[in-house]
Amino acid sequence: MTERHAVARVRHELRRRLLTVKATEQLTPQMVRVTLTGDELAGFVSAGYDDHVKLCLPLSGQDVPVWPAGPDAPALPEGTVASPMRDFTPRRHDAARGELIIDFAIHEAGPATEWASAARPGTKLGVGGPRGSFVVTDDFDWYLLIGDETALPAIGRRLEELRANVPAIVIAAVAGPGEEQAFETETTLETRWIHRPLSSASDPAPLLAAVAALPLPEGDGYIWIAGENDTVKLLRKYLVEERGHNRSWIKAAGYWRKGSAGFHENHNEG
Repeated sequence: MTERHAVARVRHELRRRLLTVKATEQLTPQMVRVTLTGDELAGFVSAGYDDHVKLCLPLSGQDVPVWPAGPDAPALPEGTVASPMRDFTPRRHDAARGELIIDFAIHEAGPATEWASAARPGTKLGVGGPRGSFVVTDDFDWYLLIGDETALPAIGRRLEELRANVPAIVIAAVAGPGEEQAFETETTLETRWIHRPLSSASDPAPLLAAVAALPLPEGDGYIWIAGENDTVKLLRKYLVEERGHNRSWIKAAGYWRKGSAGFHENHNEG
């Protein structure tokens, strides 16, 4: 029997895959969905809604990604430039169809934004991992999902996977009404959208105010938070110290930090 409210980490075989873009879709002005396919997708496993894969993003002039040297990759020939790598959430994996979907938040200039903006059917992409999954049993009385644009893929996936009729609350900060997404879910969903310009995306005040104004439901609840690193830490601290929420039932992840490229950090201790 599975322990009630169990939280487990599951390890996966670490593999690097070369995949091909099957289709792209502009979900909102600042969110692009990319569907990937390819024979090397066979055996792909993503057991957690906030899993992360390493995307190896070909630079301009590179037809295929160039993986950096490492324990499982040979040294690069002299003068060869490795493709940049970034962490992304597998938005949806359909093994039967042989498809992997990744949603890209298009914001400040960077290799992921540049690649996703230019991606077309036939474009190649490297995908490594996920190395592991953080699996939470779906037996809580309610769920609260908090984040900014970068958290929406994991939020959308979680809402799709949760059991029917369980109360779920989303508090999400986006640039404006045009960036709001319609989630497919069988939960009893309450969504609170916070609008602020992208230039203020690192300001914690809007999300903190929205969370402070939220009455938490009765019973056992699981809270997931992701977005800008300092904002995530402040939200977790507030919910544990000021609202008295069980620290074991909160997962917080810094998906980005202003001025830091390729940043990712978990805040689940203390």
